[in-house]
Amino acid sequence: MTVLEQGNITIHTENIFPIIKKSLYSNHEIFLRELVSNAVDAIEKLKMVSHAGETSGELDAPEIQIIMDKEKKTLSISDNGIGMTADEVKKYINQVAFSSAEEFIQKYQSVAEGQIIGHFGLGFYSAFMVAQKVEIDTLSYKEGAQAVHWSCDGSPRFQLEDSPRTQRGTTVTLTLMEEELEYVEQSRIRQLVKTYCDFMPVPIKLDGEQINRQKALWRESPRNLTKEDYLEFYRYLYPFQEEPLLWVHLNTDYPFLLNGILYFPKLRPDVDVSQGNIKLFCNQVFVSDHCEEIVPQFLLPMRGVIDSPDIPLNVSRSALQVDRTVRRIADFVAKKVGDRLNELYRDSRPEYIRCWQDISTFVKFGSLNDDKFKKQVEDIIIYRTTFAAGDSGSDTPTVQVQSQEGDAWQDVTPAGEQTPKLPYTTLKEYLERNKDKHSNRVYYCTDEVAQATYVELHKKQGLEVLFMDSFIDTHFISFLEREYKDVKFSRVDADLDQTLLEQDKAGEIVDPKTNKTRSELIKELFQQALNKPKVTIRTEALKSDDPQGTPPAMVLLPEFLRRLRDMNALLQQQAVEFPEEHTLVVNTAHPLIQNLASLSQGSILQGEGTSPTSELANMICHHVYDLALMAQKGFNAEGMKSFVERSNQVLTRLTQRAI
Repeated sequence: MTVLEQGNITIHTENIFPIIKKSLYSNHEIFLRELVSNAVDAIEKLKMVSHAGETSGELDAPEIQIIMDKEKKTLSISDNGIGMTADEVKKYINQVAFSSAEEFIQKYQSVAEGQIIGHFGLGFYSAFMVAQKVEIDTLSYKEGAQAVHWSCDGSPRFQLEDSPRTQRGTTVTLTLMEEELEYVEQSRIRQLVKTYCDFMPVPIKLDGEQINRQKALWRESPRNLTKEDYLEFYRYLYPFQEEPLLWVHLNTDYPFLLNGILYFPKLRPDVDVSQGNIKLFCNQVFVSDHCEEIVPQFLLPMRGVIDSPDIPLNVSRSALQVDRTVRRIADFVAKKVGDRLNELYRDSRPEYIRCWQDISTFVKFGSLNDDKFKKQVEDIIIYRTTFAAGDSGSDTPTVQVQSQEGDAWQDVTPAGEQTPKLPYTTLKEYLERNKDKHSNRVYYCTDEVAQATYVELHKKQGLEVLFMDSFIDTHFISFLEREYKDVKFSRVDADLDQTLLEQDKAGEIVDPKTNKTRSELIKELFQQALNKPKVTIRTEALKSDDPQGTPPAMVLLPEFLRRLRDMNALLQQQAVEFPEEHTLVVNTAHPLIQNLASLSQGSILQGEGTSPTSELANMICHHVYDLALMAQKGFNAEGMKSFVERSNQVLTRLTQRAI
């Protein structure tokens, strides 16, 4: 073997290798990604020169071979690509950070059909993070080329000599350091190939078996893909997860090149919505599991793949460099998601409603934080409502969906779905439908269980209530008030609309001596029993065909006070004491209150003072108040203790009277 040349590698520092080993890459395993990427580039370059008519004969089927030798402690990556001459080795290997990729693309741009991965020319030197010696054995595609062998032990010195190689292509052989012998284990190499090289467009073989998936679904045309293709790909990326709700296929070549598939997952309570789950690729080479800079914050819980050669990466291809292009990509992603949601709303409303519980968080959070996205989706934000039109009376579980004609409703039962009958509406439809009953006013509920009594009162009087009960709705209601400045938003337990009240006989005088009405007597009774000066007591008769079906009393908290309480609870990350200042509305139409008034009036007329009867009336007043507080979650620990004790006393007294 004839030694052709010996010399020093051209570098601009005394010794570049310690910098490469310690600072360039944060993770040693990256070396395999870089060497396999170089091999893919070599194969893509051969295709280009072949299309340019600069090669003769048929090209072998492209492939990359990974070979390990535990005894020799070596790992080899071999390709059948373009190869290199001695001069090219000197130019592209000996001059650190001189990449051949840019120069090659410029020369063969007109015939380029694939993408060259490399840009910086430093990837090859990542091998020295794990190897004590690196060798290159290569033969160029050029006619009459001489194969060459290059070797370096990690110092600035190299050796270049003739090689007996006869097959076109390049083999890079690493003699591993003692502490890096994990890279001659098959399981470790398989895992690294799956992580970093799974979707590279060339077969990667280990012991004759292809170990990479190769096909990148996001590079396919959506027209050629089926629903099962998308679902199978999602299962591959995220095994043991529930099926995604829907997906968005990204594909653009202007003003930047970008492909990808993003999935809306079913949101689970343990999902950290602040952490990204989208995989970032550059020309089908895995870069990172996190691309928070590319995806708007409100879309971080989405999953899938984004692949773009135009995303600016740092020199080690391990992190993003945020610039104008990144921001434009983020805007593009948000717009495509908005387009997809509008398409689903327009073309498959039942499917949109089926997904709404999970995607509503994305949509509302996006509306709060992105004006462009808000304009895209403002007409497709929907709310569950008490509006009962279109009820088919069938026991079949259905989804009621308002059609584009406005007030016509249709019942739809998605195949295989057991979806409860839940009508949905947009806010604009709600306002239009109720403009004659309560113009520019929205009644809403934030807790279907706790506020069930109040919701039922509104329903019985024909007042439509919207359910705004997701965790984001506290903020979203304030946002809606800014957007709809002429509209008043009232929670169902904030106050009672006049349509819920009626005049009754409580206004008649029942005590000739004092000229007091029943309503006044009831009010005095509760004031004396509760002895809470900060509690405003109102007596009203609630409308109902069945007075016993209405609550005997309700606690109302003015809208501004309740919101202040909610905000304090949010800031303190804990429950806040129920405000002392609130209103107790006593329902004079309820039989319990009427009986209580008669009981109290009888004891007063008979001059009983603090008789057992008056004590029972006093306890019942407290009990009614406690029940009203309970509906508002207004109890603290001491209040709950008193409620239980008083309940036992009331029941004891009632049973004694019954004996």
